[in-house]
Amino acid sequence: MLTLAGNGRLTRQPELRTTSSGATVTTVAIASSRRGSDDDPIYVDLILWEAQAAFAAEHLVKGQAVTFAGRLEPRAWTDREGNARAAIEVHGVDLEYGAKPRAAAADAEDAIPA
Repeated sequence: MLTLAGNGRLTRQPELRTTSSGATVTTVAIASSRRGSDDDPIYVDLILWEAQAAFAAEHLVKGQAVTFAGRLEPRAWTDREGNARAAIEVHGVDLEYGAKPRAAAADAEDAIPA
């Protein structure tokens, strides 16, 4: 089994979905900068299932820092035009969350009743 570990920030808000078999899933899109480099960031889609998916969809926000680890899984499909497509996904095993962006943190504080 191949694994990948890294850190970065969410590039969009996670959205919880349900598969046709009833499993809950979300894709957490992460941008990770290369240490000591001005190159473009690396983008990773982290797939989370069931309890991890529900937690991510409820608590994580765009721009939030995360550290993750997961197993690499190949996926193949045929697109609408009939072209064979392939991707390597990272299926989350471990997810730790860090600081939220300042605007999201301020919104959360405003929502707490005094």
